[in-house]
Amino acid sequence: MKLGVSMWSYVHAWKAGKIDIPGFVHEAKRIGADGVELLDFFYKDREKEPALIQKALEETGLPVATFSVAQNFAKPDPLDRKAELGKIEFGVNEAVRYGAKVVRVFAGDVAADSPINFDDARNWIVEGLAEASVYAESNGIKLALENHGKLAGRSDQVKGIIEDVRVRSGVQALGANPDTGNFLLVGQPSHEAIRDVAKYANMVHFKDFTPAPEGFDGFAYGALDGSKFIGTAIGEGSVNLAECVAALKSAGFEGWLNVEYEAEEDPFTGVTRSIENARKFI
Repeated sequence: MKLGVSMWSYVHAWKAGKIDIPGFVHEAKRIGADGVELLDFFYKDREKEPALIQKALEETGLPVATFSVAQNFAKPDPLDRKAELGKIEFGVNEAVRYGAKVVRVFAGDVAADSPINFDDARNWIVEGLAEASVYAESNGIKLALENHGKLAGRSDQVKGIIEDVRVRSGVQALGANPDTGNFLLVGQPSHEAIRDVAKYANMVHFKDFTPAPEGFDGFAYGALDGSKFIGTAIGEGSVNLAECVAALKSAGFEGWLNVEYEAEEDPFTGVTRSIENARKFI
């Protein structure tokens, strides 16, 4: 396995103006990552930034492990869904630009008070990801569906969508992006869920969570059962990361394990420690 780092790990620093995309690439090199995960979220100028990013990649010698997009196909308007498909197509084009082989995608989600029913939303998701798969396949790119939200949060949901999309599209481009933290939000022990989807993995988000302590007043992720979780540095939370890695190895996964740090501690210290700790697991 190769150890990368997602720029999402620095989202708070980016919002505070402390880092930009080229700066992130140099920081990833400094802390010893093998590669970087870039996201469409961080683009401010799609015309000018790619050249600056490419320069940083050349200066550091780091490859782009993954290009990630965040789209939502759970929308009733076909024009809206077409726009969401465009986000994946953009991600595929950027992956080709930077030499990445994988694009992370979502399924989509609906608000709790939405009138959209599950079956309709799932059909739109399968339809959209099937179209995206054909486009990705034609460009030599794999897609990786993250366990994220209520429509694709559990391992059985991820597997079901992947299998249906592969049948509908006629190609094998769509696989999984098992996120080692997110499974806890839907009540699944991460290492058990990852055993279910490891054979589909095209990339992995290496993340650690722990239950929020009583009285905690900072940001926390809400789980389906009402419990709350907070991010930690890798190896300092409650996710059984050793078993997660064992399940991936057992399935023959040799791709990118991208650290995604979501704790409140300054990422310039927390991510550094996460990279150091992650090496111990792989």
